[in-house]
Parts: sequence; structure tokens; C-alpha cells
Amino acid sequence: MIRVAFQTLRSRWVSFLGTVVALVLGVTQVAAMGLLLTTMIDVPDRPAERFADAPAVVVPYDPTWNPAHHDLGIRSLAEAQGISAEMRQKVAATGKTVVDRAFYAQLEGGSKDQVGHPWPVARFGGYGLTDGRQPTSDTEIVVPSNQGHTGDQVTVLTAAGVKKYTVSGTVSPVHWEDAVFFSESEAATLSPRVDALVALAPVDKLRAAVGQDGEVLTGEARHKADASEALDREALDNTITLVPVMASVAGVTAIFVVASTFAFAVIQRRREIALLRAVGATPKQARKMVRNEALLVGILASLIGTVLGLFGAQLLADMLISMGIAPSWFTVGVSTHWTVLAPLAGAFLIGLMVALGGAAAASRRAGSIRPIEALREAAVDDNGMTRGRFWLGAMGLIGGIGWSGWIAIGKPVSVLSPTTYVLSLMVPVLAAAVLAPLAVGPLTTLLMWPFRRSSGPTAMLVRESVLTSRRRTAAIAAPVLLTVGLVFSLLAATDSLGAARDSGLQHMVKSDYALVPDGTPGISPEVADEVSRIPGVQIAAPLLTTIYTQDEDRIDENDAMVVDPAALKPTMNLKILDGSLDKWDDNSTVVADIWGLDAGSTVKIHMADGSVANLRIAATYKAMRGEDVAFLSPKFTKTAGYARDGLARRAYISLKPGTDRVAATAAIDKVIAGTGANFMTRDELVASESAYARHLTEVRQRSTAVIILMFCFIAILNTLLMATADRRRDLAVLRMAGATPRQVVKFFIAESLLVASVGMALALVATAVNLAGLWGALLQLFGTTPIVVPYQVVIGVALVSTLLTVIGTLLPVGAALRARTLQFVGVRE
Repeated sequence: MIRVAFQTLRSRWVSFLGTVVALVLGVTQVAAMGLLLTTMIDVPDRPAERFADAPAVVVPYDPTWNPAHHDLGIRSLAEAQGISAEMRQKVAATGKTVVDRAFYAQLEGGSKDQVGHPWPVARFGGYGLTDGRQPTSDTEIVVPSNQGHTGDQVTVLTAAGVKKYTVSGTVSPVHWEDAVFFSESEAATLSPRVDALVALAPVDKLRAAVGQDGEVLTGEARHKADASEALDREALDNTITLVPVMASVAGVTAIFVVASTFAFAVIQRRREIALLRAVGATPKQARKMVRNEALLVGILASLIGTVLGLFGAQLLADMLISMGIAPSWFTVGVSTHWTVLAPLAGAFLIGLMVALGGAAAASRRAGSIRPIEALREAAVDDNGMTRGRFWLGAMGLIGGIGWSGWIAIGKPVSVLSPTTYVLSLMVPVLAAAVLAPLAVGPLTTLLMWPFRRSSGPTAMLVRESVLTSRRRTAAIAAPVLLTVGLVFSLLAATDSLGAARDSGLQHMVKSDYALVPDGTPGISPEVADEVSRIPGVQIAAPLLTTIYTQDEDRIDENDAMVVDPAALKPTMNLKILDGSLDKWDDNSTVVADIWGLDAGSTVKIHMADGSVANLRIAATYKAMRGEDVAFLSPKFTKTAGYARDGLARRAYISLKPGTDRVAATAAIDKVIAGTGANFMTRDELVASESAYARHLTEVRQRSTAVIILMFCFIAILNTLLMATADRRRDLAVLRMAGATPRQVVKFFIAESLLVASVGMALALVATAVNLAGLWGALLQLFGTTPIVVPYQVVIGVALVSTLLTVIGTLLPVGAALRARTLQFVGVRE
């Protein structure tokens, strides 16, 4: 039967072209994404940058801390405290040492990523004076040569405020950081934390002195002390999080389309297989022939897809880099390393298994075809629902509705996790695709109802053609359903979640105005203090810090905000569940309800600067995961400089009753001029905050939508070309009945529009199930909030899908009309 299968592929290559293309696309995606993942597992060691010329670097060390398990910017307790004075003495006893501090220092008009260091550490990063001299006083600095000249008076923004400095010298700029260098004493004033020590003593002697209290970095390990190491890790983590989601969505879509295409190929060949049965082929031989066809198609398509995936991986990596997800240096190389061969081999095997698995149901159907069907003249088929397909679709439908209900009622926070929520959106859409043959009849009757009194025969012919070929209609409508349904669900969920966050922030902020960073990473507390001195102005400028609590044998960390209680009350609207803000003082804190702490209880907290405080819980407030922080009094202000950069991410401003609004706002504008802060209204704050908060979520979900669109658009053309090319008999019947070429084209266009409408109607039903669950979840999380639909994008996707459906129909019809094959009624199917 392998020879028969090979001959069948040669003679009916058009029918199998759609299957090959679908499988090639699926294998290409699996190979490309597999290459990305394995390459990220074994990324090349990055060279040391800031300490490239240092023999050894001593940094704080916590053996239980894994940076990959924490968000970017979160320091371990050891890192927050920095190198202790005791450790500095131990290291200094081994030989000469140089202290390094890294802190926020931005030249006016410079990059917000600029960092300050003490001058003595500059030489270990390859810096050398190109002009002038080193800073010898606390009012002198050294800057890159492309940002200033010796003798210039420049303004530098730091967490301590805005200050004028004189440029004493310049250095050549480097690509790994944008640094400003201060005198040792000025650097110590601006940043009391010591981040690292460059030690010139022998490494063995140094490690003996440091012991378990620190880590000695040498060689390539010195890159751990570079700021880029954390940024690279964050980028790789984002990529590792996104790629499996994209691969899962694309993989499931590919499997479904391939399986549907194989099944459709068997449906088209019912008479051919029946003829084989009539001349003596057994059911087992018919099944074997279909499996052999799938094997040959699988080998061919998997080989092509593997090769394309090898080259497509870098294209996918470039797309992720352009989206700001993957690091800019990330590349996928071609080699014989296991990180290349393993995913390619895996993609090939997956393609082969998908082909054979997709043909399994089709082969069983082929074996059940009776020889008598070779005598059938009518092309009428059944409703297209096998028992297995019905139960699979029913389970998917029940599971999709049940899961949406669970999201709405039982676990609404799941919508905040793009990784799991994206996969759950697929269930109702795929269930609708599986059950599509059952819906073809009712939807066709409903959609054709407005044309029931049409004068011409076209409407009647289109309706009956679809109703008598439900398997074919369901197979053609499936890619349209997947395209519109998945994209609609993804984008509507993304936009609705963003709108809900906007609404939540709108209700949480009571103040009329706010300060936000303007080209800077934050706002200096000194700037907030100056604004608070303006008559009639109240300002709350929470400083982001970190608190640490002991949980058995490990240390847990949580975000905290340092803010004046008197300023917080009129500017923020916290929903207090237990206790009272009036009881909040220097010896207490306010925490989120999801922390499980009761008002009145006491908790022992380790502060980032090394101090320990036993704080009473003054109140608890309602918060979601990711927005849960502890509020601390200004007593703990200095901890912000140890845990983070000592800057406020935003400041909330309200005016006391009777205050001259025009005069007050003018005074605020004057105070913040040149400080890297921007004065705006609450509505403007909500808009800017929402854009920042949902950036990564949008990138993840929209990039997944792009992958879906690319695959499904090709699948639409694929299936239509395959289906229409095999309908030459229908074309001939129409021509023999007196239809002109124009009427034939009109008939097929009308039929393709009806089929596309069936697919979009099913997509709307599946999307409604998804959005119902989303609405219930958002109602619990944020209160009453609307479901936002990106109508323009969804309508655009629907129109393109419809256009591709028409094109996929017209191309083979036009070719058949030009080939003058319509005169032969007995054309082989």
C-alpha cells in the first residue's frame, strides 16, 4: 500500500498541498520556538564590563537567593545592606581595596539610566581621562566626553536632589553603561550603601578572609556585578515566559488544522476509496493507505519545516528584540551543538506524530467506507459528526463554559496571569471548531433567512450546496473561526483588562493632580518637600522600598511604600477592611489583606538598611496580587536608598479648601522646573500609568495574536484552494445547466461569503463565552467595568479573513474556467 499511497500523492497533489503547507508551518513554528528556548537555556557567558580590569570583586552574598525567581530591581537582604563595615575591614587587611557604589545620578537632559560611581573605581571598567583631571572636591565630577567638556557647569539629578557640579574631566563613553563619576566623599554622601569592593590581594587569601559572608568574583563571574546582568536576565525571563505560550497556541492551532485537513482529504475521496473497496481492497488496506499517505506527507513536510525553522528562529528572535522582550545581543546560531540538534529533531518527530495522529481518525473513516458508495452520483454527505468528534466537542464546550465560570466566580485573579489565561481562551474556540458541523445547518438557515425571497436561483443553490456538504463547510469555516475567535478573545481581553486597571486606579487616587517622572526613573524626595512648602498644597510622594520577613528557614520580601500618613489620607483612597489609618504611626504599618495579617497583631520586619523593627498592624486594605504593598511612616525613609534608588515613582497632590488653584499650580510648575518631574491632572496620570502597566501584557498577547494570524491566514487560503480545486464536477454541472462563467463565479463567491459568515458567527459565540468569564472576573477584582472591544482591529481581521476566503475560492475556479474543463461532466473527483 505504500506504492499506492505514493501514486495517490503524485496524482492528487493538489488535495494534499494544503496538508503539506499546514504541517510545514506547524513544524517551522515548533522548530523555531524550540531553538529559541534551548538557546536561552545555554546562553553564552557574557564578558565582564564594569570590572573587566579588576582581578577580583567582592559582593554581598545570600546562598538562598536566586535572582531568577524575583522581579527586576528586587535586592536580597544582603545586597540591600551592601558590604558591611566589618567585611570592609577584613578585605582591607588582605591588601589594597577600592570601594564601589552605584546610585542614580543623571545629567540634566541625559539618559534616565545614568549611574553614579566614585572616581577610583573607574579604571577597572576601562575608563581613562581624555581631558582634564579627576574630581578632587565634592563639587566636581567626570562625565563622558560626548556629554560635556572640562570646565562646564552642569546640573545633576540625584535622589538627594538637584545640584550644580563642575566638570573636572572627561572620559571616553562605553556601551555598557552611562556613568558619572564623583569624588569618594561625595559618592558616600549620595549612596551610603557599598555595592562592591575591588580587591587586589591574592584570590586564595581573599576568599579565606571573606568566608561565607560574601562572594569573590573572578574571571567571567565578574559579570554578576554588572547592571546589565540583571537586565539580560529579565529580558530572557520574559522571552522564556512568552515563547512557550506562543508555542502552545500555535502548536494546538497547527494540530487542529492538520487533523482537519487530513479528515477533509478523506471526505473528498470517498468515491475513490469506495472504488478501491469495490475492486477488492480490505478496510485494513484502506486504513493503511491513508496512514502511509500521512507518513509520506509527514516526512516531507517535517523535513521542509525543520529547515525553515532553523532559519526562522532568528527572524522570531529579531521580532522579540524589536518588541523589547529579548536582549539585543540574543542570536540563534547554526551549529551541531545539542541546543540546535535537539529542538530540530524534536520538531521533526512532532511533525511526524501530528501527521500520523491527524490521519488516525481519517484512516478509520476510510476503512468504514462501503464499496456501494462508488455508485453514488450525489455529493450529499452526513452531518459530519462522528461519535468521537461529538463527545470531544461536547467535553470541550462543557470544559470551556465551566472554566469561564470558574474564572468569573472561583479564581478571578487568573486573568492577571497572561501565561495561563491565554491558553484558557483557546478552549471555547477549539470546542466551537470541533462542533462546527452541528452548527452549519442552523447557522446557514439563519444567515440565509434575509435572502429567502430572492428572485434568482443563486441564494437557493448556495444554501443547498452548504447544507448538503456540511463536512466541507465545517472544514473551510474552521480556519476563519480560529482566526477571528482567538484574535477577538485575546485583544478584547487585553483591552478590557487595561480599562479595568484604569478604572481601579481612577477610584484609588483621590487627588486632583500628580507628579510623574519626566525622562527620569523617579522623583527626588527633596523636590516633593519643596512642593509641600507651597501654601495650600498637600503632597504624598511614596518612596518604594523593600521589607523582609522571616518565614521559618527563609526570608520573604515584599514591596513597601514610605509615605507621610497625614498626606496619604487626602490623596489616596485605600479600601480599609480592618483597623484604621488613624492608628498608623512610626511604630505601625498598613498592609494588604491578602498577606493574611490581622489588625492589632505585631510582625517582625527586617529593613533594607539592616535595622529590625517590630511593627503593629494598624490596618489592612483590599488589594490584588501585584498591587499589595506595606505602607511605612517617614521614619523609614533612608531604607529606600538601600532597597531601591531612593526615588518616588509618582507623587499625589491635592489642594486644601480655599486655595487659589491658579496660583498654586503656577507655583508647583515653578518649583519642579528642571527637576525631572512633570505636573499633570489625575486623568492624565491614569492614562500614563495604564500605558506603562499593561505594556508587557499587550506585547505578550498581541505577539501571540500575530503568530495566530500568520498561521490561520495561510490556513484559510490553504483549505479553500484545496476544497475548491476538487470541485470541478460542481463547476461542470453548473455550466451544463446553462450558467455563464460570470454566474459560476458569482455562485462560488456567494458560497465562500456564507461559509466565512458561519465561521465568524461561531467565533462570536466562542468569544462571548470567554468575555463572559472575563467580565465576571473583572467585576470581582475592579468593580463595575466595561468589556472593551477593539472593533477596528477585529473588523479588519474579519474582513481580511473574508477576503482570503474569496481569493482562495476564485483562484482555482478561475483556473478551471480557463482550462475549459467544465465541458466534462464525468471529471474524476
